[in-house]
Amino acid sequence: MMEKNAKIYVAGHRGMVGSAIVRELQRQGYTNIITRTHRELDLIRQADVEAFFEAEKPDYVFLAAAKVGGIVANQNALADFMYDNMVLEMNVIHAAWKNGCKKLEFLGSSCIYPRMAPQPMKESCLLTSELEKTNEAYALAKISGLKYCEYLNRQYGTDYISVMPTNLYGPNDNYHPTHSHVLPALIRRFHEAKESGAPYVVCWGDGSPLREFLYVDDLANLCVFLMNHYSGNETVNAGTGKELSIKALTELVAKVVGYTGEIRWDPSKPNGTPRKLLDVSKATALGWTYKTELEEGIRLSYEDFLNNPMRAER
Repeated sequence: MMEKNAKIYVAGHRGMVGSAIVRELQRQGYTNIITRTHRELDLIRQADVEAFFEAEKPDYVFLAAAKVGGIVANQNALADFMYDNMVLEMNVIHAAWKNGCKKLEFLGSSCIYPRMAPQPMKESCLLTSELEKTNEAYALAKISGLKYCEYLNRQYGTDYISVMPTNLYGPNDNYHPTHSHVLPALIRRFHEAKESGAPYVVCWGDGSPLREFLYVDDLANLCVFLMNHYSGNETVNAGTGKELSIKALTELVAKVVGYTGEIRWDPSKPNGTPRKLLDVSKATALGWTYKTELEEGIRLSYEDFLNNPMRAER
């Protein structure tokens, strides 16, 4: 168990996941949280990361920093995504180990699992077949971070763990028109359609793919829970275990935003993977379940979008 006054470093505290972890730690009464902005500490610079860890000696590390983006960004910058993420995570995990960090938690992504993995996807399906090509570079970097934690545990007896979230959404999300993920992109699109009085909104594909969504504050709650209650080489899936079609999601976002026009589908555009659902029985068996239902989470996310006009410009 983390002591309430233990020194806890949250890497990536300005991102959606990192900021949620900071909120959750504060909510639970942890008082010694340390953070650094990208300008203060570039995690891709090994010497700077090592100097930071030598000076600060954090007891616990949540590694939520990453270079992220949607399908277009992933496809256009394969080398950048692989290099930046691999170097960043290796620097932080290695420096944590060198400086006697008690426990580290690595945040991954469900894209680490094979493209044709049996659904719902269990933790054990990792590396059983090939990855989805569109985000292979990012997935390989995340798998490397997960495996480095496992190998340190095996070789040096460390207590480094990893958690693999499903699709996330919530406060501090990215609402950029082309670089955001599906749920924040829909929030922005329907809000703008409502504001402009657009008679219809066109969405990609036919709406049939099935997806799972987890509210980011629920993930943060699980992250702190796992830091206190889980040790092991295998990762832990983070999700709701529930799925819905993109069509149903789109209708739900339109309802929450208050858009009453028509939703049209463009089947000439790609659908993406037909189904992507995590098996969350491991987290459930440990004693954790999500709290925020999707409609409530979308409502909270829309409030966040409305309250942060600058974020829409990113």
